[in-house]
Amino acid sequence: MEELFEKLDLSEYLSAYNEFLARPKSLFISGDSRANYEKIEEISSLNLKNPKEIANLDDALMRVSKQAVLHISEIYEFSKIIEYFNYLKSQNFGDKMRGYLDKIEIPSSIDKICDYFDENGEFKESIDERLISINEAYKNKKKQIDESLKKLIYTKSLSPYLVDTQIHYINSNEALLVRGGFNHALKGTVIARSSGGYFYVLPDIVSKLKSEQSDLIDKKEEILFEHAKIISAIFHKNLPFLKFINSAFDYIDSLIARVSFAKSRDYNFVLANSSKDIILSEFAHPALKNPKRISVDFRGKILLITGVNAGGKSMLLKSILSAALLAKYLLPMSINSAKSSIGSFKEFEAIIEDPQNSKNDISTFAGRMLGFSKILGKKQILIGVDEIELGTDFEEAASLYSVLLTSMMSSDIKMVITTHHKRLAMLLAKNSEVELIAALYDEQNSRPKYEFLKGIIGKSYAFETASRYGIPANLVASAKSAYGDDKENLNEMISKALNLELELKLKLKSTEEKELKLDELLKDLKEAKIRADETLRARLSSLETEFYKAINEAKRGINLKDTKEKQRSLNNANSIAKSIQKPMILSEPIELKVGDRVKYDKIKGVVLSLSKNDAIIDSNGVNLRVPISLLKPTNQSPLNNQKSINISLFRPNSASVMIDLHGLRSDEAIEKLDKFISDALIAGFDEVLIKHGIGTGKLAYAVKEFLKSHPSVKAFKDGAPSEGGFGSKVVKL
Repeated sequence: MEELFEKLDLSEYLSAYNEFLARPKSLFISGDSRANYEKIEEISSLNLKNPKEIANLDDALMRVSKQAVLHISEIYEFSKIIEYFNYLKSQNFGDKMRGYLDKIEIPSSIDKICDYFDENGEFKESIDERLISINEAYKNKKKQIDESLKKLIYTKSLSPYLVDTQIHYINSNEALLVRGGFNHALKGTVIARSSGGYFYVLPDIVSKLKSEQSDLIDKKEEILFEHAKIISAIFHKNLPFLKFINSAFDYIDSLIARVSFAKSRDYNFVLANSSKDIILSEFAHPALKNPKRISVDFRGKILLITGVNAGGKSMLLKSILSAALLAKYLLPMSINSAKSSIGSFKEFEAIIEDPQNSKNDISTFAGRMLGFSKILGKKQILIGVDEIELGTDFEEAASLYSVLLTSMMSSDIKMVITTHHKRLAMLLAKNSEVELIAALYDEQNSRPKYEFLKGIIGKSYAFETASRYGIPANLVASAKSAYGDDKENLNEMISKALNLELELKLKLKSTEEKELKLDELLKDLKEAKIRADETLRARLSSLETEFYKAINEAKRGINLKDTKEKQRSLNNANSIAKSIQKPMILSEPIELKVGDRVKYDKIKGVVLSLSKNDAIIDSNGVNLRVPISLLKPTNQSPLNNQKSINISLFRPNSASVMIDLHGLRSDEAIEKLDKFISDALIAGFDEVLIKHGIGTGKLAYAVKEFLKSHPSVKAFKDGAPSEGGFGSKVVKL
């Protein structure tokens, strides 16, 4: 597995991920992938603390099964696991994680052991009073050692022999650095010599105190062993639980490490699905520092990558395999996960490096054949082959690989291949399961674009690359001549096809963006009309209610017998009528001029032209005709450098319901017919007449086929005898 990660330039990625693990483990996560993915999503919603580093406890569990006594430090490793699960149980997880954690019941005898250790992993002295007295005695011995050394340092008889007044630590022993002849002034043991010829001496008095400290440590170890023996017995009784919780910790550690790693790099997760499609959106290979993000839609059996040298073909291959590999192991990546879909593969194979070397005594081509022989017959495998033709005659390689790959496509495999040879690409391109993609070249600036175009065979631009890297122009010209005019003309045709395809795709993208903006504006207009209608209905209802009150009050006054009461009631009705707020009607339209910024409900724009009652405004590049009475001026100044998208329809000056195509060639007739139908649609005609004659029948056939494919043609039929009969068509739009 590590070898595959290295081939795909993922070694650094893997090392960075491993740093988030509490202890080393395999990449595989047990259990259902979707359930694991849902748990990762729930973990991602919380800010959890990562577990502490945990030692491998397989050997400890084996010794517990044999009723051995664990060291107190090993018991602490188990307590860290229990403590972390208690922490997780206290968190507000979703249903998946909560359901998983609720099933884990920690025995009280095991849970209690967590309280035996402090934050530094030391056994708490409060558990056993004997430890309190031992620790206190140890501290006193340490204090006595320090005082004894200070007393010796300031002794007059020793002062002439001291090199310095520091206390030196040699093999955990406190020593003094002295000159030769110190014996009559200091009783002790020489434990080391300095580079200057001086002596490190452990004084006898310090040695005695160190020995007493050692005795205290031995007593402490005996007490800890007693507790370790008791705890080990508890562990033996709960061995199945300990094995489970040890395994469960690795599972949880894998999930949390993935989430922490993803958050540290702003990565996303993609769950591998049951399909075999690889659809990547805005993927960036983790090995690249400033990557150009790639988007790939690979649904066939083979993706053949051709095109310019050093244009990113190999990295595209590695990116596709890397994304599928990371998805398999639920590892995060830099990708638009919402728009991506990656199938699940049982195995991966990368035939990337040149196998030839002095050790294995194998040629490049033989190594490639050996690699292919190992994968023949395998299923559910994703294979990457870089420069497939490497190591042999390209004509023979094209024929061999076309047959070999065609045979492999009948199996459950998926392959990503890079090649420079157009013949192999042309042979394979005939198969519907083979998809083509070309690395693009910027001919104007003479450098690769590191971008890719689907559905076409790319040109290698070998001569241009040679010139860019300093090969003299005369040598490049000679190489072109040797290459041959026919082959160079083929390259030029491929280059033109690439440029044309790219231009069409850019125009299509621009048109789609315009349509989206237009749809948004139409939606806004519809919503504005609905709001205006609702406001009008509400106002009319309010006016009707208020007038109804006034009329009822007036009627009531008329029926009263008392003249004063009658007058008072009529005055009240008149007061109600006067208080009714009438809708404001502008007697004059607002004054606007070209260039003014205006607002129509929530739609803002700039006035392009004015007529008596209407104005044409530009809203984000889309022209709208709006009644002036519905516009309101705004104080915002026009935006500079605004990208305009003009979508305008102009009514033809003269439109006819009939066109005569007699005497025209088919291509000329279809061009005129296309414009005629467009003009008829704009003019609002729902039926037109086309006269094409009978003649040889070529023009009639061309007109018929064009009408079949035109999206605005509802139906058509031959004309009546008076309209031209079989030599004409009546078209409904």
